[in-house]
Amino acid sequence: MWKDLGPITSDAGVRVHPTTTFAQCPGEVDVLFVPGGRDQAATAEDEEVLEFLEDRGGRARYLTAVCGGSLILGAAGLLRGRRAATHWTGRDVLGLLGAENVSERVVVDGNLITGGGVTAGLDFGLVVLARMFGEDVAKMAQLAMEYDPQPPFDAGSPEKAGPRLADLVRGATSGTNDDMIRAVTRLTERGWGGARKVPTT
Repeated sequence: MWKDLGPITSDAGVRVHPTTTFAQCPGEVDVLFVPGGRDQAATAEDEEVLEFLEDRGGRARYLTAVCGGSLILGAAGLLRGRRAATHWTGRDVLGLLGAENVSERVVVDGNLITGGGVTAGLDFGLVVLARMFGEDVAKMAQLAMEYDPQPPFDAGSPEKAGPRLADLVRGATSGTNDDMIRAVTRLTERGWGGARKVPTT
């Protein structure tokens, strides 16, 4: 869903076609999911997005996000005082948004389910499935996808990769994170983010 039904091009070049708009979205939703991406700062500062998330997110059965999507939820004031995960390069920003940064692939805090970067989305999806439909359904989905990770390298976290590789990746993503930090400063001045009261769930 989006503000309108026009196609949206992701930062990877994939075109996504919304099937409903913010205005048409039901007041109560089972799962509200926010993805991340390189352009997350612009989305996090969009007043229409923030108002929609604040409204529906405060009433959603499950409030969820993966990667930088957690930062967008935080921009809407929905993470204040809650445990959350995001891509490891954006963990410091979570604290600026009033969240407790947790360096885990998937974090569950009540009805809030957040995941780390990119591949953590698979683990995240299985956790959401298990919550909604039971462990057997989640296990069947895992088996159907043949999700049995055996990565060729043990470098999937900054702790495992070591300082040299972590610094290289951090440098390559610094533009996205710098944009987000500047956005959080502006959001705070406008009363959003960590400065905003969280709607009661």
